[in-house]
Amino acid sequence: MRKKINISSIKKILLIRLRPIGDIVMTTPAIKILRDEFPDAFISYLIEPPYIELVENHPNINEVLVLRRDWTFNEFLKFIKKVRNRDYDLLIDFHCGPRASLISFLSNAKLKIGFKVKYRHFVYDIKVPRKKENGYYHSVESHINLVKAIGIKDLTYEEIPSLNLPSPSEEERQKIEKFMNDNNLLKYKKIVLHISAGNEYRDWGIKNIAELIQLFSKNSEIKVILVGDNKDRRAEKAIYEKVGNNFLSLVAQINLMELRELISRSNLFIGSDSGPMHIAATTSTPIVALFGPTSPAIFGPWKAKARIIEKEFNCRPCRQKKCIYRDFRCLRTITPEEVYKASVDMLE
Repeated sequence: MRKKINISSIKKILLIRLRPIGDIVMTTPAIKILRDEFPDAFISYLIEPPYIELVENHPNINEVLVLRRDWTFNEFLKFIKKVRNRDYDLLIDFHCGPRASLISFLSNAKLKIGFKVKYRHFVYDIKVPRKKENGYYHSVESHINLVKAIGIKDLTYEEIPSLNLPSPSEEERQKIEKFMNDNNLLKYKKIVLHISAGNEYRDWGIKNIAELIQLFSKNSEIKVILVGDNKDRRAEKAIYEKVGNNFLSLVAQINLMELRELISRSNLFIGSDSGPMHIAATTSTPIVALFGPTSPAIFGPWKAKARIIEKEFNCRPCRQKKCIYRDFRCLRTITPEEVYKASVDMLE
């Protein structure tokens, strides 16, 4: 039997989305809807340490709770006790992975909402399907469907908010300002190029990236800025060996809020389906997005000015467990020339 909801009694709300970057960013429209519906509610957001800055100081969130992977069993139990003592009226599990579901189960929240996931949906009082009967929801819409399950009115596409993140600190702004000034970038068209995507299935490849940089280097009005995390240092070095100093790099040198500030001050973002692509979608900067194993219908840049480049293969989308061709051709057959042309179009 579906649990009866008394919306007026909801004063304390716990939201769970542990990782990764893109999925966290795509919960923000749902959070905005919740805040509009419950302006006086106390909203907590549970997340893992690498991603705290995405929700810390967010205007629609009162508190960030941190779940560490390296906790001992006793430390985990202490955390669960802390959650239970909060006495939440509503819990929405945007994640629904094994640990998120366990926390939901142990939370003692009065009303728990999550996705209808095999073996775990018994945890939730209200279970929401991830898929339509004849297709998929965009990830943003899936998160909003969990919020709508409380009884909030249906929303049109136009009524659904855009992605939103906290404002960067003054120190973060100044760091990017200094980078711009030190490299005399104000007079150039600035392209932020993300050189990885978290796994090999969504990695466009060093050869393609190097060839694209070479194409851009022929235009004296353009400056390319590489971004990535610490794992991309090797790729950064390999690209440098192929194209020399025809680019600037902030690989492993900036945090996520500084990355957003950099993108917002640039003229174009280029990258495959990734967290930085979704961070770019929180700005007004145009995007050229490369899609391989994933579907833009589910993970495309939400309400952003974007050009999607993809190739038609029968194996798309896939679960990114095994490439049947062993060469990741769905993404890597996108040519540097195609990306260059789309980029020039977007810059114009």
